[in-house]
Amino acid sequence: MRHTLLAAVAAAALIVPPAAAQREAATPAINRIIDQGMNHSEVMPIAQHLTDVIGPRLTNSPQARAAEAWTQARFAEWGLKVHKEPVPFGRGWWIERSSVRMVTPRPIQLTAIPVAWTPATNGTLTAPVVVAPMSKEADFAKWRGKLAGKIVMVTRPDSGSEPREAPFQRLSDADLAKEDGYRQPTYDPGALDRRMKRALFPAKLDAFLKAEGAVAQATMSYRDGKLLHGEGYLFGRDETPALPAVQIAAEDYRRLARLAKTGPAPTLEIVSDVRFDDSDMNAYNVIAEIPGTDAKAGYVMAGAHLDSWVAGDGAADNAAGSAMVMEAARILARTGIRPKRTIRFALWTGEEQGLLGSLAYTERHLATRGGVTATGTGRGDEKYYGFPTRFPITPQPGWGELAAYFNIDNGAGKLRGIYAEGNPAVVPIFQEWMAPFRAMGMTEVSMMSTGGTDHVFMQSVGVPGFQFIQDPLDYETRIHHSSIDTFDHLKAEDMRQASTILASFLLNAANAEQPLPRGPLPTQPVVSDPYAYPKDDD
Repeated sequence: MRHTLLAAVAAAALIVPPAAAQREAATPAINRIIDQGMNHSEVMPIAQHLTDVIGPRLTNSPQARAAEAWTQARFAEWGLKVHKEPVPFGRGWWIERSSVRMVTPRPIQLTAIPVAWTPATNGTLTAPVVVAPMSKEADFAKWRGKLAGKIVMVTRPDSGSEPREAPFQRLSDADLAKEDGYRQPTYDPGALDRRMKRALFPAKLDAFLKAEGAVAQATMSYRDGKLLHGEGYLFGRDETPALPAVQIAAEDYRRLARLAKTGPAPTLEIVSDVRFDDSDMNAYNVIAEIPGTDAKAGYVMAGAHLDSWVAGDGAADNAAGSAMVMEAARILARTGIRPKRTIRFALWTGEEQGLLGSLAYTERHLATRGGVTATGTGRGDEKYYGFPTRFPITPQPGWGELAAYFNIDNGAGKLRGIYAEGNPAVVPIFQEWMAPFRAMGMTEVSMMSTGGTDHVFMQSVGVPGFQFIQDPLDYETRIHHSSIDTFDHLKAEDMRQASTILASFLLNAANAEQPLPRGPLPTQPVVSDPYAYPKDDD
């Protein structure tokens, strides 16, 4: 009887389905990945160096250059092949020091920050404020002839806001279930014109204020709690605003507005010691890889953006994602695993200005659109909004080589699932890959498509690019782009889990017998609502 049983087992082994055999072969590798990721993790020291030591990494700033050099050195130290690729960008800019004070009717130090890529005050600028809300060109007529010699407060003050829910959140089973669903795509050619009209307004506002003799511009922070952000997008060589600009904390801004309403208008003292660097107009993507054993099998890829804004240290957005990608590279390198496909790791530049680093990679290696190259010409917003709308798509020779791309850019929360990005054929594959990590909270495959980060342009040219579902923590409520985006808000357990799962997904994609299924090469869609009347945002 025992011999019969052994014979049956041996016979069954000969007819094991290929997927099951692949799982059995992968199990020791997954165990080694989990051991490296959980017992020997370096993800937090990586994140700490990027944040505490290097600090905010505004594209083309000295800190961005330091991050490029340091990350290349770490990849090389782990034995990866590493290089960087140029991305046409614009001016470097950083804050040396800044101060905004109200000096009348009483002295108060205000919470404020220079707006990115605005010029310095060249010393101390002292002037009264005027509250002149302007959000569209039609508003200019109301304020013509009233702004000379003034610091113009251009945001309309509100009455404040209080949070209705706790700012820190982890996803429940019910929350995860809501993540699944299919959203039909929409195509509205007129939307591009409306978006571009909004994107061009800051430059027109600056020109109007300069012509009217204003001396500076002030905006209100869009979050309460004395949080600052300071985003600005006029980074091109010929785009620099004429006037210094500061963003003022919402509570301080409203105080100034109340005092201006009751009179006399407060006087501010602004010191904005900011610096430009035009020595290299290129930004740089950092690219590293573990070579595959089959040169004809193509490659798989993971990426995160290395650049950040400057109000905080760019921790959750996106030193966390960069550290997870680097840690996944370290884990795979340390295990000594030789994948079938090359595994490539990208730390993107210029994401915050319009996904410019991943766009440059897409055009250089994957596909162009409409016969026009977006990189190197035009404004960042023109590239961001224009690229997905141009047809036809022309694949580059390397279009078919990228088998899968995984992006990390939703903060520092643990991975709870993955978005299939409208590709139903990958759903059962991802469910199988998640199985070893269900006990770690990785359970959901969602059909939803996501946007706003570095997989977008790859998806738009038919390359399978994916984002993960992550616990939100306090990313959207108070951390994203804000002055408290520091190392303190990163969770070590979450980042160890995410790095480990990312490494496993990369290995599964690299060793899969077939590359992940693709959709058809996108072609120009029909207008979703041919009966809609144009909108006039002005």
